[in-house]
Amino acid sequence: MADTVETIKAWQCVGCGKLEAPAQCIGVCRDELVHLVNVADYRAAVARAEALEAVVRRIALTFPKQGECERTWRALQDHAVQALRPSSARTR
Repeated sequence: MADTVETIKAWQCVGCGKLEAPAQCIGVCRDELVHLVNVADYRAAVARAEALEAVVRRIALTFPKQGECERTWRALQDHAVQALRPSSARTR
């Protein structure tokens, strides 16, 4: 998912936050407002979304055997708790 998003490389001032991304101008430039996010923050959000998606997929595709609902639910809860932990604390 993170690899399918277009990114640009830019320099950011550590003091004021100004961004500069040099590009080849062809003379028809027009400035537009863009919203940027730090790539590390974006990748962390993608990883979290993927972990939560895995939980939802597991819930959707799990069909407990007769008499196993409680045990299955507890296993799904454990999986969800793992997904909710910060990525540095997750174990796979």
